[in-house]
Amino acid sequence: MLVCSAYDFYPKQIRVTWLRDGKEVTSDVTSTDELPNGNWLYQIHSYLEFTPKPGEKITFMVEHESLKEPKLYDWGENISGLLLGLLFSVAGFIYYKTTSNGETIVHFKLKKHFYN
Repeated sequence: MLVCSAYDFYPKQIRVTWLRDGKEVTSDVTSTDELPNGNWLYQIHSYLEFTPKPGEKITFMVEHESLKEPKLYDWGENISGLLLGLLFSVAGFIYYKTTSNGETIVHFKLKKHFYN
């Protein structure tokens, strides 16, 4: 699951969008409403559930009247690194299991925030 957040914006109206290879993603996306910080500013959080594919570019786009143009935050490089890291983790786990008699539990988690 990818997580992006926008903080400390005013006025309340904002649009956050996930893009996959430049095209808007509408499935497997959830977002909170604009949440008040209590100081006249707002925050919003958006989540994308997906399975990464090699070469795929995921982008989080924020549109707000305080911005001259939409802000784009690319995840593509991180996803490539994630896949490579996952590959090495699996190879290391297999090596460990073939050379030891112990039991191992592997946990893997990715969570990222962008602050506006």
